[in-house]
Amino acid sequence: MKTNSSTIDWLLEGDQPSIRYLTLTRLLGKSVNDPEVKSAKKEITQSGWAYDILSKQNPGGWWVGEESLYRPKYLSTNWMLLILSDLGLTKDDDPRIEKACQLWIKRFAKSDGGFGIDGGKTSHLCVVGNTARALVKFGYEDHPKVRSAFQWFVQNQSDLGGWSCFGSGRNLDSWEPLSTFAVYPKEKWSRSMKEAVERGAEFFLERELHKQGDHYEPWYRFHYPVHYYYDLLVGLDFMTELGYTDDKRLEHAISVLKKKRQKSDGKWILDAVHPDLDDYGGIAKWYAKHPKQAPTPFSLEKVGEPSKMLTLKALEILKRLEKK
Repeated sequence: MKTNSSTIDWLLEGDQPSIRYLTLTRLLGKSVNDPEVKSAKKEITQSGWAYDILSKQNPGGWWVGEESLYRPKYLSTNWMLLILSDLGLTKDDDPRIEKACQLWIKRFAKSDGGFGIDGGKTSHLCVVGNTARALVKFGYEDHPKVRSAFQWFVQNQSDLGGWSCFGSGRNLDSWEPLSTFAVYPKEKWSRSMKEAVERGAEFFLERELHKQGDHYEPWYRFHYPVHYYYDLLVGLDFMTELGYTDDKRLEHAISVLKKKRQKSDGKWILDAVHPDLDDYGGIAKWYAKHPKQAPTPFSLEKVGEPSKMLTLKALEILKRLEKK
């Protein structure tokens, strides 16, 4: 993988042990048994982003409030767990993770096999995807509620090959099922799951990860946390992790990824923090009229500055592409 050694050195700095651990294992290919890797893993709960988030957790396992694990957006339990799942932790690394996940499963699991907001009766696509993906990364891939979520994806896939929060099956921004399959061990896939992934991947490839109506600028800005939003970095991440690295229909998105890399230092900038709507579907105007319903932006890094989260992810994608 061609990259500036100074960029890797920057990712390996000790201020964010999560990034250091993920760089060592995902970019440099070091074993989890390597002493340097073990040291970084141990430090994740002792300093940096994960430490800060876990320090604000209530002893009951939740963040902000016990009544809802989903609200307020983007500060409550659901959102904190999604971030923690990206920082290299599992349920075996800290009992606070396991306590929060058990509460999450209990409150979000639905009788239809998926996950939905606590208090609701049915599953919701982005909630199923985000919850199941995070739980797999936390080490719950064999939990029956997690396994049933993957069957829920199969049963709720559109004939068009995609998915949708509201049933149309036409939306690129309904990306969560493919991203969840991307982290689920392939040996656990059933034939129907494999076929669902193939149809879903073709849905995104047909649209070259960006062709859906008029040009939508937020898809060309890179964000973290992603929450339930889509952008080209999100699309490239799950498509390359699923093994789709040599399809020419990815070329447009790859060119955007490479152009956004700073020539001076090889890093990527945090472009924006969600909600980054550009009045998509009139949502921004609706929030303006209902300010109490508007989510509170949350970010680990500063907009407009080099992002370790995005640089790590971008370099992972480029590494997968070089292996094709």
